[in-house]
Amino acid sequence: MRNLCWSSVTERMRPGSAAVFLSLLMNVSTGQTLTCPQKQYQINDRCCPMCPAGGRVYADCTESRSTDCKPCPEGTFMDHPTSRPVCYNCKSCDEGSGLKMKTSCTIVSDTVCEPLEGFYCSDSRKDDCVEARKHRRCKPGEYIREHGTSSTDTVCSICSDGTFSNGTFPSCQKHTQCESKGRELLRPGTETEDAQCGGLLLHRTVLINSLLLLCCLYSLYF
Repeated sequence: MRNLCWSSVTERMRPGSAAVFLSLLMNVSTGQTLTCPQKQYQINDRCCPMCPAGGRVYADCTESRSTDCKPCPEGTFMDHPTSRPVCYNCKSCDEGSGLKMKTSCTIVSDTVCEPLEGFYCSDSRKDDCVEARKHRRCKPGEYIREHGTSSTDTVCSICSDGTFSNGTFPSCQKHTQCESKGRELLRPGTETEDAQCGGLLLHRTVLINSLLLLCCLYSLYF
């Protein structure tokens, strides 16, 4: 009679449920503590199969049926086998924090974010950017040694003597040598500005010589 009852119960079960039920009976009969296999979870004195990624537990398993799983609703996801009745909410990429969407959320994966143009990722987890910061702007007197990327900040360096940069140059520029161009130096160059040149020195020399000549002629005749 006992064998007939056992046969009747197991015939009504799905293959997975029967295996769970057999495991339960063996543990109870031997007095062992229940330890569920991988990808199963414990409910009271039973081991139930977890729902696969992309799903959630709608109803726990019983002696006669396996776990009832439902797909994650829109806007939620589950990226691993689970015993949870609720899926995780998909996150959004906040433009105010310098982030934009790289990959949209699916039922098996969360949204993946990346930095906006002009920003770099300062905190990342795997391929996902969690926090972004704006690229540094080089100050006048500095040049851009390395342009910023999506993963690194801009690197600036100070100009050496005799050179200048307004902060946007990829290298410092040499000060213009006014004298070598035959021009008068009006203002020396600084680390932020080029030298300022005046008119041609030739014109100035001619003017001075002309004035001297006029003075000489004036003194001779007057």
